[in-house]
Amino acid sequence: MIKSVYVAATGQHVGKTTSTLGLVNALAKAGVNVGYCKPVGQQFLDLGTLRVDKDALLFSKTMDFQLASEIHSPVILGRGATAAYLDHPEKFDYAERIMQASEYLKNHYEMVVYEGTGHPGVGSVVGLSNAEVAKMLGASVIVVVEGGIGNTLDRLYLTLCPFRQLDVPVIGVIVNKVKPDKVDKIRYYLSKKLDAMNLPLLGLVPYDKRLSHPIMATIVHAVKGRVLMNENYLDNRVEGFLSGTLLEEEQVANVSNRLLVVSYKRLAEALERIRVITESINLEHFPVSGIVITGDGVHEKPVVYSSVFQRYVEEYKVPVVTTALDTLGAVIKISRIEVKINTRTPWKVERAIELINEYVDLDLLMD
Repeated sequence: MIKSVYVAATGQHVGKTTSTLGLVNALAKAGVNVGYCKPVGQQFLDLGTLRVDKDALLFSKTMDFQLASEIHSPVILGRGATAAYLDHPEKFDYAERIMQASEYLKNHYEMVVYEGTGHPGVGSVVGLSNAEVAKMLGASVIVVVEGGIGNTLDRLYLTLCPFRQLDVPVIGVIVNKVKPDKVDKIRYYLSKKLDAMNLPLLGLVPYDKRLSHPIMATIVHAVKGRVLMNENYLDNRVEGFLSGTLLEEEQVANVSNRLLVVSYKRLAEALERIRVITESINLEHFPVSGIVITGDGVHEKPVVYSSVFQRYVEEYKVPVVTTALDTLGAVIKISRIEVKINTRTPWKVERAIELINEYVDLDLLMD
């Protein structure tokens, strides 16, 4: 059995966390006593007595272990860290911290899965690129790439270079976010090339739109909004848009968890239109999971609390957000959101685990 696995990727938002979640879960189900570590993190959470990478917190909840920053998130490269290191590298014991965490994990688990950070070069300024960290850990590497053919292989080639330069073993490739109708074609062509490279194709994971759905808290951040009502419901998921008064029956009848993005001028009109449609077809649920009330592009505008507005917002606990952005500006910001799995999206955690368990062959790790 392989003792240490390092999950790297061709870049951000490719699927490291999704793949790592599935790996540790599948290994645990197979009876392996598996540990987790994010050796180098960039986006951290300050939990008072703990300062840890956000992914480490997610895994502590999922795997049910007591989170310890020195073990599960030993190095954080936050804002200003690289400049501080370049000024006085002698003050930083980054490599020692990682090795101490590794020593603890190896003594307590049969296998340890390490989650990489960003693209392969992240951390290189301080001597902690993904390849350098994997090398010091003595870990075998799995590379996650995004589904495709030409661009996928080009990015994979660039990613492999630093690992091969340091003689770090790459034991397989996971292809993530593959368009379902392209799975067979991509498998055929990637397999041909990967076979020639002597790289096992561990699996192709189809794109699942559910993993790209944000929650209202993410929407608030994207539009720099202010929550007016039902702040406790910002975990509501958003699965699509309803825009202003351009509403037809078919847009409302068979949908749920929609975000209503509407100008302050059209709010009452839009909600009245939704009321008329839902009542005419006896719709049992309210299709809106959140409302963003837009301004004039410069300023937030006062909100008119009509009776329909108050009824729906109070009855269905719909979070209401106001922003200075106009409607087009808000939609553009929301459409550019890069959605991540976190502790507030448990349905994504479950789905990520299901996908890796179904589509990735982990026998290579178990032999």
